[in-house]
Amino acid sequence: MSDFRVTPFTGERITFDSPKTIDELLGALLADVGKEPVRINEVARNFETWEAYAAEVEARIGPGGFSLFSIVDHGAWIKKANIHKKVIRLVIGNPLIAITMLRHDLTAGLFAPVELLLVEQEGGGSSLIYVKPSSLMVVEKNDALAAAAAKLDEKLEALARKVALSG
Repeated sequence: MSDFRVTPFTGERITFDSPKTIDELLGALLADVGKEPVRINEVARNFETWEAYAAEVEARIGPGGFSLFSIVDHGAWIKKANIHKKVIRLVIGNPLIAITMLRHDLTAGLFAPVELLLVEQEGGGSSLIYVKPSSLMVVEKNDALAAAAAKLDEKLEALARKVALSG
């Protein structure tokens, strides 16, 4: 009997190249998901029932269906290694979407919430990059999980298109 197992799988990286500067792209994204991170576990402690919790979460969700959970500014520290680019990693999510997947496979929680990377490009513009959630979550056959994850894929793609490509 083994103490662990390895399950290989392949993720799909999605890149939206944007004419926007990285600051404009970040601004557009934060205008949708919120500028202040939501402390989702703290919110959960304040509500006894799923219904009450869900109502509070819904009130904190942006127009695209997600809230900001955290930001890591890689650009702030990589310049110490002589890399002079702006690179920002954001974690965004929505527990009301996540539960639709976790109901079918708790290991989907490895990839919910989702992560985005904003990268400043040479000569102007920027990129918004993420790994397609369903390509990470659906490792073994699970039709219910696949259907729920596909809805997350669509919602995330719509948000990425909106913030990266619209004026």
